[in-house]
Amino acid sequence: MSARPVVVLVRPQLAENIGMAARAMLNCGLDELRLVSPDEPPDHPRAIAAATHADGVLRAARVFATLDEAVGDLHTVFATCPRRRGMVKEVVTPRAAAAQMRALSAAGGRPGILFGPERTGLESDEVSVAEVQVSIPLNPGFNSLNLAQAVLVMGYEWWQAADQTPERELVANRAVPATKSELLGFFSRLEGALDACGFLRDPEMRPTMVRNIRAIFQRAGLMRHEVNTLQGVVTGLTERPHASPAPGSRAAKRAAAGDGPGRGGGAGPIGG
Repeated sequence: MSARPVVVLVRPQLAENIGMAARAMLNCGLDELRLVSPDEPPDHPRAIAAATHADGVLRAARVFATLDEAVGDLHTVFATCPRRRGMVKEVVTPRAAAAQMRALSAAGGRPGILFGPERTGLESDEVSVAEVQVSIPLNPGFNSLNLAQAVLVMGYEWWQAADQTPERELVANRAVPATKSELLGFFSRLEGALDACGFLRDPEMRPTMVRNIRAIFQRAGLMRHEVNTLQGVVTGLTERPHASPAPGSRAAKRAAAGDGPGRGGGAGPIGG
């Protein structure tokens, strides 16, 4: 199995940030955490609480006294740092870094990602340990990320680089797509109702209008139960079995005067 990137937190200051970084790692399938001279241990209660079920990452984390020791067994190191450090070094985006790490990992190499302390970030000497610098493109006027946020950005790009999730998917559950026969039956009934009400009265425009109406419904990819619902809509509009009198109609005026169905003394089905 190809090696996943090792996450190396250099001089992290807050236990909560260590815990949230572990949570971000596990979200993205990363589980090897190394700490260089942390102010608080990875198994600190506040770190465990912030990890939210990613405490296994924290309990397996290793602590090192120096950065050189922490990266000694790695093949290529990527340092996250938004600022240029006055040195000749390749600077890439997280997405480009993820592609490089995937290639390195597939070839049997072990990549690592460095993150600096919350207040200052990595120092120049620490960046110089890495072969590649990673700069996350953000608002130039405010590009400061929380430690766990930076870990999540890098982890997300690593995961996405090999993820096969379709960009768009219709979740139909148990719904069955309508057959062409069912759809054509609906079209025939709808068009008959539109003929009857005069909507398709222009014989020259009728073919174009029918094609346009059919195109609207065919683009929708209707399910069988949806076609059945539309059939019910046509029934409701044409046969009006449950319709109330239209406002202003004679039936509505009779109902308002007490002569309509449901009022005593009328000619309705429950009249006296």
